[in-house]
Amino acid sequence: MVPRRLTHRLPALLARRGRVPGLQTAKTTLAAVLSFLVAEWLRTSEQPVLAPLTALLVVQLTTYRTVAQGLERVVSVVAGVLVAVAVAAIVGLSWWSLGAVVALSLIVGQLLRLGPQLLEVPISAMLVLAVGGAENAAAGRVYETVIGAVIGVAVNLVVVPPLYLQPAGEALGELAGRMERFLRDMARELLAGWSRAAADRWLNEARALTTDVSRVEEMLTRAEESARLNPRGAVVREAQPRLRTALTAFEHCYVSLRNLCRALLDRTYFVPLEEQATVFALDVRTALAELLEAAGDAIHGVLRVVSADEPAEEDQVRLEGQLVELRRRRDRLSRLLIVEAAADQATWQQHGALLAAVDRLRVEVEAAARRPETAWRPPRLRDRQRHAVRRVLDARTRHLRGRRRDKRS
Repeated sequence: MVPRRLTHRLPALLARRGRVPGLQTAKTTLAAVLSFLVAEWLRTSEQPVLAPLTALLVVQLTTYRTVAQGLERVVSVVAGVLVAVAVAAIVGLSWWSLGAVVALSLIVGQLLRLGPQLLEVPISAMLVLAVGGAENAAAGRVYETVIGAVIGVAVNLVVVPPLYLQPAGEALGELAGRMERFLRDMARELLAGWSRAAADRWLNEARALTTDVSRVEEMLTRAEESARLNPRGAVVREAQPRLRTALTAFEHCYVSLRNLCRALLDRTYFVPLEEQATVFALDVRTALAELLEAAGDAIHGVLRVVSADEPAEEDQVRLEGQLVELRRRRDRLSRLLIVEAAADQATWQQHGALLAAVDRLRVEVEAAARRPETAWRPPRLRDRQRHAVRRVLDARTRHLRGRRRDKRS
């Protein structure tokens, strides 16, 4: 049998989350071929394979990440070449000079904060040092890296710059749908009866929602990143505030569901095992089940509102009615729990935890329905790349000045 969670996700998996099949492969291949042709035309070396290699590593899912990756790779190669040229001017290749170059390159890479491209600094330095720091080899490596990075960025800009808004919206819809099913299924089981085993199982089900929440966060972050340096990014900038608001509220709803299930499980440990089926009176279980069903209706209504650029008036009215009904059912449950707690004061703490979780769930569902008042703008380019480029350019300038002074002397 196919697991229930997989059957819910199967359509999205088959659709590849809105991406054009093979597009990323085609773009990467095109960038690699163009990089090789340009490097060969410019005669950077006899076999300019570094240019297509750089293009392969640079082309990413989003334009911003491609630019950032390209900058970091160019900076790492230039830094490694400068280290190798400086060392080769003093000594040749030996075991201790190789160690010195590797150590110095790693230190330079850490100072430039190159992250994943850190190892490219000593690699470039070692390759240039192996040919005695020859200027042709050093310059060729830098030129081919720049060509590959530029071609990779250009291809990602020209060939359908991707926007991952649709996959983010679909992932949010899947999360809301799973929460809604969770609430309705749990409500049905509450009406049928209750036990410690059932409470424990539902707590585990609630904990499993963390995978869905994390996936939506990842998809929305990718959508936000895809809007940076993208000429079509206005679509994401318009939709991001309401999607981010809904996701934040759903994350809090997930925490509330865990707390609610934890409170229901804890209550079963305060009665003998043979009495766990009657730990909650029938009217309390009915009121709680009706509240969970109302919460499921409200989450469904919230999704209809936040999924539309301009939600229909009937959807807004329906959602407002669902939220009113949710508050009404919460008040009814509260009255029943107060009566039960008055008869047995030992239940105050457990009922208080249950009501607190229910209240938090209600508040967060209402928060998800609010329309954001502020617009969203992508953050500026990371200072890390700008500072790294500036350091390398300054080092190159100092190197050229030193060479001119040496020639004059």
